[in-house]
Amino acid sequence: MIKLRPSSLGRIMSNAKSNRPQDLSRGAKTYCKELAKEFVYGFKTEVSSKYMDKGNIVEDLSIELYNDVFFTSHKKNTERRQNEWLTGECDIVGRDRIIDIKSPWSLSTFPALKEDAHDSGYEWQGRGYMMLWDMDLFELAYCLVSTPSELIGWESEDLHYVDHIPKDLRVTSLKYERCPEKERLIEIKANSALEYINECIQQIAEDHY
Repeated sequence: MIKLRPSSLGRIMSNAKSNRPQDLSRGAKTYCKELAKEFVYGFKTEVSSKYMDKGNIVEDLSIELYNDVFFTSHKKNTERRQNEWLTGECDIVGRDRIIDIKSPWSLSTFPALKEDAHDSGYEWQGRGYMMLWDMDLFELAYCLVSTPSELIGWESEDLHYVDHIPKDLRVTSLKYERCPEKERLIEIKANSALEYINECIQQIAEDHY
């Protein structure tokens, strides 16, 4: 049975505030078609970039930076949970919150101001995690650590080697409280998306009969 990942919620929630929240946007339908194709043909689209590579490589360092700044001792979560609509594995499960760690590519992409740290896709992702773990608080933490030298390429090293900067200036975090109304929108939109995915799966079968 197909379920959506919290990280994909931003792609289906694009017109959640419309008069008909159950309607999917064109972009959401395109994404659903991609999932249907993956299901039928048994493959997984692998998306890769230097930005994602850095995030994967330095994840433990970013968690360590967060712990140093906030005097915590969090470890990377390895549990995956699911409900009727979603399946996901968050970064950190705290005592009273879910924490998602983002590792910015460089100083130029690091949101130094909280007002620049908001990302609607990340917010929807966090709301999905709050549903899965039944938590009332989601924290989005941007943790800036040095970029591995093999990834920097032709960019200035001054943008990437950041260990000399005070640690507290290298973590910007935002908190989002759980919202029943927004969770209801997720349920409505997810139901529409899953229904459309199943329709696409059936259509693929009919088109190749």
